[in-house]
Amino acid sequence: MKTALITGGAQRIGAQITQTLHNNDYNVIIHYRHSEKEAQALAQKLNQQRVNSATIVQAELSDISALQKLSNSIDHLDVLVNNASVFYPTPMSETNQNDWHKIINTNLMAPFFLSQSLMQVLSESDGCIINIVDIHAQRPLKNHAIYNISKAGVAMMTKTLAKELAPKIRVCGVSPGSILWPENEAELTTDQKYKMLNKIALGKQGSAIDIANTVLFLVNSPYITGQIIPVDGGRTLNQ
Repeated sequence: MKTALITGGAQRIGAQITQTLHNNDYNVIIHYRHSEKEAQALAQKLNQQRVNSATIVQAELSDISALQKLSNSIDHLDVLVNNASVFYPTPMSETNQNDWHKIINTNLMAPFFLSQSLMQVLSESDGCIINIVDIHAQRPLKNHAIYNISKAGVAMMTKTLAKELAPKIRVCGVSPGSILWPENEAELTTDQKYKMLNKIALGKQGSAIDIANTVLFLVNSPYITGQIIPVDGGRTLNQ
């Protein structure tokens, strides 16, 4: 039985990636930061389907010591999905160093050093790393400068690590477009949602299943590395 670690794997897109990999005979390690109840509920559901197939682990990924503790707890791994990220507006007139460190450390530093910490166990299984990027890594979203920069870094990290870790470990990326509406401080107005949908060639939002299925495709494609697949309904055609 193969094992996958999904960071931010308890909610939203991460939860769907977790379920999709589990449905395809992976044991899953569900990482969470604050979403303990959601992680426990998802693990319980999956363990009812297949006993001892899901575990949960808490870690603040922007903290190097916590990240190292997480990686030290894993002695076998086939797939690492770097999904956890922070997203909220950072207009240039309002942003500060705390925003910079919070977003860059979570979105870019954490997946880099987690990949470094786990490369030995991944190489033993000829494993792979899948990074969740974003279409705004190439085409910036206004008022989200730090987020754009962090995801552009993840895109380059994907290609760089594909060279660095070959031939034992494959590294690929999935770049979502409009999949789920942002929540909390990043929530969009009705008008903003309408304008966004008008830019999508297929005329609709995607779903978390679209992202999870692309992750599964890359996991099951042993001759693909260093590639980033946009899953955006054609939105980048109109940006």
